[in-house]
Amino acid sequence: MAETALERVRRAYTRIAKTDRPEIWIDLRPRAEVEAEAAAVDVRVAGGEHLPLAGRLLAVKGNIDVAGLPTTAGCPSYAYRPDADAPAVARLRGAGAIVLGTTNLDQFATGLVGTRSPYGAVRAATDPDRISGGSSSGSAVAVALGLADLALGTDTAGSGRVPAAFNGIVGIKPTRGLIPAEGVVPACRSLDCVSVFARTLPEAQQALALMTAPSAPPASRPARRPGPWRLAVPATAGLGTLAPGWAEAFETTAGRLASAGVEIHPIDPAPFLEAAALLYQGAFVAERYTAVGAFVDKGGPDLDPTVASIITAARDLPAHRLFADRERLAALRERALSLLGDRDALLLPVTPRHPTLAQVAADPVGVNSDLGRFTNFVNLFDMCALAVPAGQVDGLPYGVMLVGRAHADDDLAAIARLLQPAVRLTVVGAHLSGQPLNHELTTRGARLVATTTTAARYRLHALTTDPPKPGLVRVAGNGAAIECEVWELPAEGLADLLTALPRPMTLGQVELADGTNVPGFLCAPEGLRGAADITAHGGWRAYVRTVAVHL
Repeated sequence: MAETALERVRRAYTRIAKTDRPEIWIDLRPRAEVEAEAAAVDVRVAGGEHLPLAGRLLAVKGNIDVAGLPTTAGCPSYAYRPDADAPAVARLRGAGAIVLGTTNLDQFATGLVGTRSPYGAVRAATDPDRISGGSSSGSAVAVALGLADLALGTDTAGSGRVPAAFNGIVGIKPTRGLIPAEGVVPACRSLDCVSVFARTLPEAQQALALMTAPSAPPASRPARRPGPWRLAVPATAGLGTLAPGWAEAFETTAGRLASAGVEIHPIDPAPFLEAAALLYQGAFVAERYTAVGAFVDKGGPDLDPTVASIITAARDLPAHRLFADRERLAALRERALSLLGDRDALLLPVTPRHPTLAQVAADPVGVNSDLGRFTNFVNLFDMCALAVPAGQVDGLPYGVMLVGRAHADDDLAAIARLLQPAVRLTVVGAHLSGQPLNHELTTRGARLVATTTTAARYRLHALTTDPPKPGLVRVAGNGAAIECEVWELPAEGLADLLTALPRPMTLGQVELADGTNVPGFLCAPEGLRGAADITAHGGWRAYVRTVAVHL
């Protein structure tokens, strides 16, 4: 039987307690309240309502409105209580997602480090001596540690990508305007985007699709020509200083894409990197003062000193600097997009390094500035971006970023899928095409590879579960061939699926008709008690059709 929303919530609160990372959260909702909401979701599903995110657990960055919780933006004295969810939150909840709470962030979403908060520095998921990245620090770590399935962040300068890379998860910074930004405390209102974190790309894409505004502007870019993906890739020498091993990791990633059939085209990254420096070194930072400057000027006791200094320094920037910087930005954008040409995307590292907490404490502004080297330009150029894991360097997650023109979000995802190692899975029952649990495969990026049969070494039993499902067992004699499907899905998608696999189902090798062995769902012996042997039907779908005829 599939895990219920209530069971998922209970498991999440147990895991949160065991993980003992209080700095992740600003406000964690009372367990009883969340359990009641989960039970209500289960009732709706049992009643036949289609909820694509039923029981998926959601964490929300603390500058995004969640009804019933204070919106702090990382500053307790700034807090207010919203009357309603932000549209992005409301749409995920409407699809069955359950909010666990609001998460820590660099105060007023000003920073890429995850340490600028009176609620404490958020440490990386895999190394507590390293920063988590910001500003959406708590959201990213909640997903990376398995406390939440999905999380919302914001991304003005890289806040939805830097913490994704540092914690080995997926971070989508969509085209501006694709997700409504109402109900979000602004950092730079003209640049802000709501971003999404997930452990797998299909989960992140599904959440993005559910949040997309019905009135979002249609794609205005020209249709791409047929043929292989074309990717612009700068030489590592043009990227500046990178941490040891990172240049090699970047080149390896480009090589993997080339091996998958992607055309690799060299590009000069200079205009992209020059524009990135403008976000904080130019007059665009003045918009941060417009957002919360009047509040910061009051000098509250819980203001982060680095954040306050950045915002107040922007107060006195002369207007002529903004107009000059806008002209310079327009020239850089024209030059950069001309260099990008007809390439579908630009490949970059997400950051040049992964600093320690001590390094940030010693140079909070310098380190933060360096971390935005490859991310800051994206919103300034009105582009979209996607950060995905690309392996490890010295035992730490390493991520890369795909950047495309506005409305190229789906293209970036298609290219990113080529980087994901795929595994195969054999299914014989409720996960077959058209069956009740097939969505557990498709939402994790699975694709059907083959419909075939097992070797004639198996028996099939109808288990007494809800929803109904069969149990496949290998036998020494008197076996038969059973109809099955072979699916291919990302390795992390299979791992996520297995975390919720209920007893008596187990994972083991299934021998197919051609003699190959593919991992698949089998049944533990205790599950066969009282289960009817339905082998004679040749497969689950044939049995279900027969049962339906006799009802």
